[in-house]
Amino acid sequence: MISVNSVTVSFGGYDLFDNVSFLVNPKDRIGLAGKNGAGKSTMLKLLSGLQNPTKGEISKPNDYRIGYLPQDMIHQHGRTVFEETATAFEEIQKLESRLNVVSHELETRTDYESDAYMNLITELTDINTRMDIIGASNREEEIEKILKGLGFERTDFHRQTAEFSGGWRMRIELAKILLQKPDILLLDEPTNHLDIESIQWLEETMQTFAGSVMLISHDRQFLDNVTTRTIEISNNKIYDYKTNYSRYLVLRQERKEQQENAAKNQQKVIDQTEALIDKYRAKASKAAFAQSLIKKLDRMDIVEVDEGDTASMAFRFPPPALSGKIVVTVEDAGKVYGNKRIFKGANFILAKGEKIALVGRNGEGKSTMMKMIAQQVDFEGKVQLGHNVMMGYFAQDQAERLDPNKTVFETIDELAVGDVRKQVRTMLGSFLFGGEDIDKKVRVLSGGERGRLALCKLLLQPYNLLVLDEPTNHLDIRSKEVLKKAILAYEGTAIIVSHDRDFLADLTEKMYEFRNGEVKEHLGGIVEFMEKLKMYRLADMNTKSPFVKAKVEIKEEKPKIDIRNDERAKELKQIASQIAKSEKEIERLEMEIKIVDDKLADSSQYQTVVNDKEAFAKYEALKKALETEMQNWETLQGKLEG
Repeated sequence: MISVNSVTVSFGGYDLFDNVSFLVNPKDRIGLAGKNGAGKSTMLKLLSGLQNPTKGEISKPNDYRIGYLPQDMIHQHGRTVFEETATAFEEIQKLESRLNVVSHELETRTDYESDAYMNLITELTDINTRMDIIGASNREEEIEKILKGLGFERTDFHRQTAEFSGGWRMRIELAKILLQKPDILLLDEPTNHLDIESIQWLEETMQTFAGSVMLISHDRQFLDNVTTRTIEISNNKIYDYKTNYSRYLVLRQERKEQQENAAKNQQKVIDQTEALIDKYRAKASKAAFAQSLIKKLDRMDIVEVDEGDTASMAFRFPPPALSGKIVVTVEDAGKVYGNKRIFKGANFILAKGEKIALVGRNGEGKSTMMKMIAQQVDFEGKVQLGHNVMMGYFAQDQAERLDPNKTVFETIDELAVGDVRKQVRTMLGSFLFGGEDIDKKVRVLSGGERGRLALCKLLLQPYNLLVLDEPTNHLDIRSKEVLKKAILAYEGTAIIVSHDRDFLADLTEKMYEFRNGEVKEHLGGIVEFMEKLKMYRLADMNTKSPFVKAKVEIKEEKPKIDIRNDERAKELKQIASQIAKSEKEIERLEMEIKIVDDKLADSSQYQTVVNDKEAFAKYEALKKALETEMQNWETLQGKLEG
């Protein structure tokens, strides 16, 4: 148990916490809430002992073990993944050393009835009990279980830690903390670098963890599934709610309404009292009464209304430009990096207006597929955009790609063209960049601010296809909700990669899972997918996946379907060929019509064109031919879609 007693933390005359107190009880599951800068990360540092309070004290038992995972940390190199993870068992090594000493003394001593001998027996029992608790006898199995749960493969165990990205090295640190089985886990954004499967595994681990947990997270569903208590930090104080995050939001709103009502009622009393003071202050017979009213006001505790972080983004994607019914076609696509195959045989067609999600473990090829669609890497097979598709691509590292030496305003203004340039300040305001903020250099922005600025760039063109790779990185819960509403209201087509289940819920109609080098289709949303995934994992992690692979062809059920599939494939190929010819004819007609349009727009040539009846008749015939060809193209697209 940890006791926080009358703690105050001050920075340069500003109180971050003012006389706060609370208890962390055994097996508590606590989520820390509050706006950015409220002091959530500082609270974890205080509890971990890395920072001391200005006033007050934080007390805990002497043998209390703390596991602390910060957002950023220095990683050690020079070991393999397995060797680095095994350093978590430093306590076991010390216990084993002490066990040898105690065992040797018990073997050599003969004072069997003495208190010293009995104390050695007690210590031996305590050591063995502790070693059983932390898994001394099966440490290798424990290491493998934790590492695989966090997404590592057996082939990764003997690779050097320096070969992995910062996100994967953070997983190693988390594995070490979990293996140490501390009395309390202090986790600062633990899901930042985890994929959906690892997040689900971590949730299950947290639910069965023997100690207490206190965490900070922008993953709403993770908070709801793990925590049963929410401590909000607001206005230098803390408010303790014995419930999860979603229920806390409801209770917090009720508390704020109560505060507002109490403040209004108090103000009425103050106004009435001040009116009486003014009335009787000048009268000698009532002067004493007036003074008593003044003292009453001075003693009154003013009701404070919590100033919540109400600022949030407010935007909509511009209406998309018109496109063909088929937006993206992927046929037998694959990707190889060097000697490593990422995936192969990907097949799917994305129709106009559809919203799909790409899901799966990290490193399976989701971001690679996004780059293939954006034509940023070479690949096998076919990945083709449809007619008149305008793509807006948000890369996973989009926020980090921003020029650090430009200001917020320059970042957007330099990309804006036409009438959009007149709206740059308004657009930035909708992403919470107002006043002097637009003159800030990108290098001084927080991760969340950079994420919002990168998203703002997607509003500069009327894109009809959005390719969004981890767009919620660094965004807080409220900003994620705003982005989700904007995508739901978006009339175009969207492909989304995200590990945030609450963000994906009810957002997409189907999902494509990247697993073991294949791409498989799942109809339905993230909830159904996670249930299938959980059942699959519980049944047998090494069996063949029961999920149906995504194909353009009809699903095979009987051998005779193969013939129909072959016929269907030929028919699709013929239609695709006809569509290509139609599109070329449309381009030719549009080009010839444009030549005449340019002449008609020129006042010096207008009369000549109009007076040439033969040329003008040909012009009208071209427009009718274009209209007919567009109808033919629409019909062919309908056949292909059917």
